[in-house]
Amino acid sequence: MTSLLSVENIYTSYGLSRVLFGISLEIAAGECVSLLGRNGVGKTTTMRSIMGLTPPSSGRVLWRGCDITGWAPHRVARAGIGFVPEERRIFAELSVWENLEVGARAARRPGYWTIATVGELFPVLRERRGQRGGFLSGGEQQMLTIARALTGNPQLMLLDEPSEGLAPLVVDTLRDKIGELKTQGLTILLAEQRVDFALALADRVYVLEKGAVRFSGTAAELRCDKALLDRLLSL
Repeated sequence: MTSLLSVENIYTSYGLSRVLFGISLEIAAGECVSLLGRNGVGKTTTMRSIMGLTPPSSGRVLWRGCDITGWAPHRVARAGIGFVPEERRIFAELSVWENLEVGARAARRPGYWTIATVGELFPVLRERRGQRGGFLSGGEQQMLTIARALTGNPQLMLLDEPSEGLAPLVVDTLRDKIGELKTQGLTILLAEQRVDFALALADRVYVLEKGAVRFSGTAAELRCDKALLDRLLSL
């Protein structure tokens, strides 16, 4: 497998508190890879380490064979990695379309994804294009965050807990939209606690526990191993 992204034995800390203990993972172009595990096991920190928001103290992050460990987040983004954080950081006072315009201008990466094409993927955003972001529902804000990242035309999208706090019907819609992105060839790293959501999308899975990888394999292998699911994820 030729890796688009390789994370090699990274250790990451917040101050004196170490969170990641030798995390390694690989993602090939076109794959959807999921990070699974309970809250607090290191999924978000892994993503932040990749993006340069919380650089690892040791180990390497390789993007298309280039060492990007510790690069500034804007430089990582412009290299082709998009990040959708769990917090849904939209501009509440700006309209939907203005939020998208900010994303497109900041990324400066031409490609298929424009404000018009993300409006086709998320028709609800097109319908609410003049509405302020702060007045959108939680699901609509999540779609806006994903759409804004897409306008940067990333080659790899990091999605951190996209289903968190959303109603079941909204979760189903979001899963379908992410599935469309996968079908179109976008490479995705998906951090999730919701196992059914992740396994519906993922080709391969890494299960994290206490800042380390406890399982890596295909989604099918994990789906069929009920004992392993129970032991690692307490389902």
